Order: sequence, then C-alpha cells, then structure tokens
Amino acid sequence: MNQTVRPPSPESTTTVAAHARRSMDTETTDAAPPQRPAPPPKVATAGTVTVVAMLLVALAGAAAVLWAWHLWPFAGTVEVTENSYVRGQVTTLSSQVSGYVTEVPVRDFQFVKAGEPLVKVDDRIYRQQLEQAEAQLDIARASLANVDQTMAQTVATVAVRKAALDQATAQLAQVKATYERVSSLTQKGIRAETDLDGAVANLKVAQAGVAAAEANVSLADAQVRAADVSRSGLAAQVRAAEAAVDLARINLGNTVITAPTDGQISESSVRMGQYVTAGTQLMFLVPPARWIVANYKETQTARMRVGQPATIEVDGLDGAALRGTVEELAPAAGSEFSVLKADNASGNFTKVVQRIPVRIRLLEGQPLAERLRPGMSVIARVDTASAEPPAPAP
Repeated sequence: MNQTVRPPSPESTTTVAAHARRSMDTETTDAAPPQRPAPPPKVATAGTVTVVAMLLVALAGAAAVLWAWHLWPFAGTVEVTENSYVRGQVTTLSSQVSGYVTEVPVRDFQFVKAGEPLVKVDDRIYRQQLEQAEAQLDIARASLANVDQTMAQTVATVAVRKAALDQATAQLAQVKATYERVSSLTQKGIRAETDLDGAVANLKVAQAGVAAAEANVSLADAQVRAADVSRSGLAAQVRAAEAAVDLARINLGNTVITAPTDGQISESSVRMGQYVTAGTQLMFLVPPARWIVANYKETQTARMRVGQPATIEVDGLDGAALRGTVEELAPAAGSEFSVLKADNASGNFTKVVQRIPVRIRLLEGQPLAERLRPGMSVIARVDTASAEPPAPAP
C-alpha cells in the first residue's frame, strides 16, 4: 500500500532545533564551566613612546659626555686630541742692506741647498764703500809706519846722547882729578894760583857738560815717549780702518741673500727692480725637520711621560697613520705664554681646563712623513700604558 511522505512543517523544525540546543547546553553545563576569551594585546600609547625615547636620548647624552671626558667606562690608556698640528722651523728671510733688487734666481716653492743665492741687491755702492775703507786703511798704516820710523830715530838719538853723557862724565872725572892735584900742589906752593884757577874753570866746564848731556838724554827720552803715544793713537786708527774694511766687506756680502740651510722656500714677495731696506721681509724658508705639537687637556697628562709611543693621523693624507714618541712636555700651560693673561684675582672665577703642549717626534723610515707641512691638522694619540709613577719627593 502506498504511503505518502510529507515534508516537515516549519513549526516542527523550529521545535526540534530548540530541543537540540537545550540538550547541548545541558551537556556543556554538566561537562565544564565556560572559559573567557583571551584579552586583545595592549597597544603602546604615544606617551609611553615619548618617555622611552627621552630616556634613550638621556642615556646617549650621558654616554657621550663620559666618552668625551674619558670617564668610566670609557677611560682607557690612549689619550686622544684633535688640537694638534705639524710644526717646523719656519725661517723668515730678510735683507740686511738697502738697495734695488737686481736678481731673484729662485722660483716659488723651490727646494734649495744651504748657501744657494736667493736674492741679489745692487752692490755698486757697497763696492765703492769697500774701496774707500781700504784706502783709509792704507793711509792709517802709512802714518803708523812713519811714526815707527820717527820713533826708531828717536831711540837712536837717545843712544847717542847717552854716549855723550858717558863721555862728559868721563871728562868730568878727569878734570876733577886734575883739579885735586893742582889744588894740592898749590897748597904746597909748588903750583901757582893761576894754575888752580884754570883747574877750577875746567871743572865747572866739565860739570856743565855733564848736566847738558843729561838734559839731552831726558829730552830724547821724552821724544821717545811722545812717539810711543802717537804710535798708540795711529795703531788705534789702523784697527778702526781695518774694522771699517771688514764692515764694508760684510755689507758687500750681504747684498747676496743666501739660504741658511737646506729646505723649501715659500712664495717670494720680492721682485726684480724692487727697492728693499734693511729688515724687509723677502720670503720664508722651511727646513725639512718636522714634529708634532699636541695640546692636551691637563687632565689627560697625568700618566703621560717622555718616550711613550704615539700615533698621528693626518687629515691631509686621508687619515694615514704615522708613528712617533713623546719627546717633551711643555714647562707651562699654553695660557702662560699668551700676551694677555687672565686675571683670576678679581671678579668671578670660572674654572677652565688648561692645555699642555706636548711635542711628539716622528720616527724615521716613514716616507709619508716627508709630505707633512707645518700648520697641518692632525689627530694625536699617546698610549700611556707604559707610564711609570713619578718618584716620591724626598
């Protein structure tokens, strides 16, 4: 028998579904209590980001300060400064005489040897001055020779007059002996009175002759002394004339300005035909010697000693490194050598870290060192690890 299948009605379908949900809820309640869903992740707010950024900036700033002052944890054994420069014996060349420049045989930045001519000044006036000085010297020498001859004649005259004095003295002795004999014989009546008178007269004549001879000797001695004084004056004139000749030769030699040592000249500021005076600056000469002067803070020099190794980074050589050693530490801070010194005895005082110049000698065998020029900026590093503590004071 055929049976007809009816589709379920909507009401019955709804009833069945509700019954099923009630059955499931009952089973779930009997099994376990329901769990809460996980909360969503928290999102950082703008205020939190700002605080964190400020803390990071503060930490970075503090680290930068500690690093700049080489404090813990950045305190190391290597002291660094950018306040350092290449130094050399830059020499100013000037003229010692006045005149027109006749020749400049060198060009700008040329390498020269010691004694090589750099500038020549017109020397005609100085040659004439030398000839004039030599002529004056000849005159002074001739006058001195004349006095020497006169003095020799005077000395000879003294000798002649002394001989005449000796002769007069001998005659006086003879006449005196004759007088004594005649006087004795006259007293005995053997000789006449007239003979005694003649003997007395001869005695007086002999005595006068001796006195005259002595006067002549004294006069000759005075002439010798006068000639000696005159000779001393003329000898001084000769020495003055010789000094004038030497000075004229020096001035003539100074008309050629030469290089005092090997080196490289700067740009020349003198041209041919220019008039220069004594002291006029002509050019500079830079010898090949080079060294480094690093101006360290006084707080960086506590462990710095002579002989410690140093490293030099040259800005002009793409940061190339050169090796050296500490040669000397300045005897005073750089401020002590300034023209205007700070007066801390009056007004407000602000402590300022001073700089101590340190001289660094470059080691040999470094070809790049020849490319250094005085005035170049460098970065100096000194390793103070080998520093020895100073000896205690006695």
